[in-house]
Amino acid sequence: MTTKQMAKTAMIAAVYTVVSLVIAPLAYGPLQVRISEALTVLPLIYRPAIPGLTLGCCITNVIGAMTGANPAGYIDAVVGSLATFIAAVLTWKLRDHKVKGIPVLSLLQPVFWNFLFVGAELGFMLFPDNVLTGSLICGLEVAAGELISVIVGWFLVKWLARTEIFKEG
Repeated sequence: MTTKQMAKTAMIAAVYTVVSLVIAPLAYGPLQVRISEALTVLPLIYRPAIPGLTLGCCITNVIGAMTGANPAGYIDAVVGSLATFIAAVLTWKLRDHKVKGIPVLSLLQPVFWNFLFVGAELGFMLFPDNVLTGSLICGLEVAAGELISVIVGWFLVKWLARTEIFKEG
């Protein structure tokens, strides 16, 4: 990774963290719309976004746990960051598979992995007597917020792709 790529990666992590923390009440819990998740589609145009997103998610979740804003606590720094990492890698790998010019499979990666990982995490935490149903309910709530963010992210990435910001080099 070049110095320029490391700087952009750090910038992505910082923007993700700042945007998440500014809207902290909406960024944590089962009903969340984490606007910073719009950045999760950046791997469509910039591979070094993968570590930036993962780091940003981890920092956000650790700060949320430290301040009490994140009800899932420190476990979310691991589970949420793992979901973000997997989604980012698969967003990159599936970017060329398109339906009518739209990389649908890539765009669905953050929605699916957050549904699965964060839904399960919240299901265990909030519904200990009925984890499966709780995971499904929480997962669907998280996925709904994630879908909103990904749609916003798609328009953001389409705009960013026309700029020089994430050109290699």
